[in-house]
Amino acid sequence: MFRDLFFIRFLAFLGVVGFSLLVFLITMDVPATTVTTDGAQKNDYSVWAVPPEDVIPRIKKLMEGLRSEFGGPQFEPHMTVVGLVSLTQVDALAKFKAACDGLKAYNCSVDSVATGTFFYQCVYLLIHPTTEVVEASAKSCSIFGFKSATPYMPHISLLYGDLTDEEKKKAQERAYSLDESIGQLSFPVTRLQLWKTPTSDNTLTSWEKIAEYNLSPN
Repeated sequence: MFRDLFFIRFLAFLGVVGFSLLVFLITMDVPATTVTTDGAQKNDYSVWAVPPEDVIPRIKKLMEGLRSEFGGPQFEPHMTVVGLVSLTQVDALAKFKAACDGLKAYNCSVDSVATGTFFYQCVYLLIHPTTEVVEASAKSCSIFGFKSATPYMPHISLLYGDLTDEEKKKAQERAYSLDESIGQLSFPVTRLQLWKTPTSDNTLTSWEKIAEYNLSPN
């Protein structure tokens, strides 16, 4: 009898402890999340101008040749029009449409194969900064609220990576040996794309195309 009474009191004690713990968990402060008031999460987005379909294979072949020798992640050929901005997807899509509306197709020409100083500008095709090229970026950046600390340098990256200066020079020379006339390449830009591009992901596996817009003929 005493044993049964003790067991009943023990179960009652466990019930009180469990209920108190439940109340504590419900009333404790919950950390804030990164979800905005409209319920959408913010991500990093950028806007790309992409070469036409008949030019992409040539650039990809050059990119693959360099990557096979110097490493680096795989990515699609593009010229950045708007740099990294943190927005909800709804806002990003609305701004992307606004930026594309009224923007006409424009021409690009390669000046040279050049090298940069950080991962995302390792080896690239330097694009001639014509008025059309610069104004297309300026208009889009204004709509997205993007402000760069440096002047716009249009380019199409061929290789991402953290190479030494010597390795970059070899990659630059290798690019010309793989495609001797790449410095004379010119093409029209008829499409812009919106991409989710979290730069914290150097593997680029989380990069994702969100939308594409065909520009009006010039």
